[in-house]
Amino acid sequence: MQAFLADCTRSVLEGDADLAVKLALEALDRKYPPLEVIENGFVKGIREVGRLWEEGTLFLPELVMGAEAMKRAMNVLQPALGKGARPESAGHVVIGTIEGDIHDIGKTLVATMLSANGFEISDLGADVPAARFVDEAEAKGAGCIAISALLTTTMSGQKRVVEELAKRSLKGKVRVMVGGAPCSDEWAREIGADGYAGDAVAAVTLAQSLMGGR
Repeated sequence: MQAFLADCTRSVLEGDADLAVKLALEALDRKYPPLEVIENGFVKGIREVGRLWEEGTLFLPELVMGAEAMKRAMNVLQPALGKGARPESAGHVVIGTIEGDIHDIGKTLVATMLSANGFEISDLGADVPAARFVDEAEAKGAGCIAISALLTTTMSGQKRVVEELAKRSLKGKVRVMVGGAPCSDEWAREIGADGYAGDAVAAVTLAQSLMGGR
C-alpha cells in the first residue's frame, strides 16, 4: 500500500494526469480506502508541488500539470467517498475575474490549486459583476471571495465587491482575496480586502490563513 501511495504522490509531482487517473481507478479496483489514497497519496503530491514552486524548483507549466493531475484523480475518487468519509473541506471560495476583464487563465489556475488543496470552489468565470460575487457567496455560504483583475481599468471592481459586502453586513464574515498583475498588498489594504496573492500557490496559503487552515 505504501508503494502505491508513493506512486500516487509521484504522479502529481511529475504532472502525469493519465497516470494519476490510472492509479485512482486502480485504487477503486483494489478497494483501497479512497480517503487514505487522497490524503496520503495525491494530496502529498500537490503539497510538494507547492513547496517546490515556492523554492523556484518548479516552473509554471509544471505547476499547472501537477494541479491538473490532482484534479483528475479527485474526479475519479470523490464519487466513491461515503458521506461520512469525505475529506474535511478547507472552506468554500467563490472565485472569478471582475467585470470588464475577460482574462481567466490565472484565475482558473488559482481555482484548480485551491480545489486540489481541499477547498470547495464556485468558479464564476470572467467578466463577473461585483454583486454577483456576493450573491453567490450568500447562496453557497462561502467564507471567501477571490477576485482577479488583470487590467488597471478594472481594478476598481474589486473595491466594489468589498463595498457590496459591507452594504449587506457581510464584511468580515466573508473574506476577500485579490490578485492579478496590477494588484498588490498595498491595493488590498487600500480597498479593505483581507489579502493579496501574487500567484496560485500564494493564493492557497492565503486562503488557508484567512479560513483557519488545516
